[in-house]
Amino acid sequence: MARKQPRGRASNPSATLTRVPAPAQAAVSASNHEQGTVVFFHPDLGIGGAERLIVDAAVGLQARGHKVVIFTNHCDPGHCFDECRDGTLDVRVRASRLIPMSVFSRLIILCAILRHIQLLLQIALTGELLRLAPRAIIVDQLSAGLPLLTYLCPAAPILFYCHFPDLLLASGRDTSALKRLYRVPFDKLEEWTMQFAASTAVNSEFTKSIVAQTWPTLAASTTLRTVYPCVDLSAASSSSSSSTSNKAVRNALDGEKLLLSINRFERKKDIALAIKAFAGLAQRKNVRLVLAGGYDPRIDENVQYLSELRSLCDSLSLGHTTVTATDSLAQATPADDAPVLFLPSVPSDTKTSLLRHARLLLYTPAGEHFGIVPLEAMKAKLPVLAATTGGPRESVVDGKTGWLRPTTDVAAWTDVMATALDGQNDGLLRTMGEQGLNRVREVFSRDSMAETLDGIIADMEKGKPVASALLNMALNAIVVLIAFIIGIGGAKGYVVAKDRVIWAWKDVASLVKG
Repeated sequence: MARKQPRGRASNPSATLTRVPAPAQAAVSASNHEQGTVVFFHPDLGIGGAERLIVDAAVGLQARGHKVVIFTNHCDPGHCFDECRDGTLDVRVRASRLIPMSVFSRLIILCAILRHIQLLLQIALTGELLRLAPRAIIVDQLSAGLPLLTYLCPAAPILFYCHFPDLLLASGRDTSALKRLYRVPFDKLEEWTMQFAASTAVNSEFTKSIVAQTWPTLAASTTLRTVYPCVDLSAASSSSSSSTSNKAVRNALDGEKLLLSINRFERKKDIALAIKAFAGLAQRKNVRLVLAGGYDPRIDENVQYLSELRSLCDSLSLGHTTVTATDSLAQATPADDAPVLFLPSVPSDTKTSLLRHARLLLYTPAGEHFGIVPLEAMKAKLPVLAATTGGPRESVVDGKTGWLRPTTDVAAWTDVMATALDGQNDGLLRTMGEQGLNRVREVFSRDSMAETLDGIIADMEKGKPVASALLNMALNAIVVLIAFIIGIGGAKGYVVAKDRVIWAWKDVASLVKG
């Protein structure tokens, strides 16, 4: 299954990202500190849905009195959620340099696992993990380190959060026998290592059904808990976004009717569907399709897919313009000349302002595991158009909070766009918006998710440790073996270096005598 360094431009990516005490942390009682820390592990803290869930879970538990620490291999202050850089959360970046994210864009899962193992070993050998006295551990995306974690922290129960089986996410296996062969050990490792978690959670009933189909033995031996992602409904969050951002969006896009898509620039998100459906509109005067979302120039697919989407616009005779996170929206070409606006790596406050100014959110992925963006839209009273498959069926109520349409029916998506753009339907959109906000309050609040997680932690603490004597013996043997290999390698290196020094000294001595 599978983003820093301190704020600003600090040069050490292995240091703690933020050390400013969070307000909630300052209020934690001494008794809760004595109970230990809830420790999160996430490979790359960027701005995707999985990262949003981890951040919300951490903030929610922190608000309930827990001390919380997040360990990650990478967190770019310019490409992460605000809570990861403004002091709200204690985010610690470790093991970020030695092992690359990939080797020529290959071996991504292998590199991710090795980086994760390196992180675990580093914080264990330095004593950092032990000093935190973990009360519970929450891991997502990568289960490969769970056996090692049960060895390092045998008293701390582990909750593994399964966003979706990684073996179903790996691309290329259908067309490449070599890729299928390469994936075999990782697929087996994923299933085996998940059994070391004291409890397993999933993000939707849809994902739960897929996990049960994929790993029937695992599903039969453990209770899968559904923990829905959430959005923050606090007063500060629910108030209007920054006046600067609102003003920028209003000034740049004034008088335009916005159709908004927010997704990472990945092919599986099918952003092309929004472009194709938009091209089918009979009337596009003063209408803008805004394609915003996560974009990381280090990831080849992000770069390639953005280029493909621009080419698609060209092929459909749709003018387009791109405004990056460092640019001003005022630079955007007028909608009549460039009706498609690309906003890669859109800042959080700009995204919030766009949600409040748009008439419809287009959520295009088919079979999405859950999808946090529809919740953010409903929180902003924005109706949602989403697929009839996957997690959005559990968040969006067709005809009440938005529309559900097959992703294979482009014309149906065009029809809903036309309905949302029709000024005669303003009352319908307002009603849907109110119903969407009410649904988020009832089912998908941060408080609700934190309460569920707190209950799972309490249940895990009552259970028996997963680690066994046999496992400890095996891991001890592995640690000894690694130490032995390192020792032999070091000794050999010492002997070779010594011999070279002796020979070099003899050569110098002979030259001097000569």
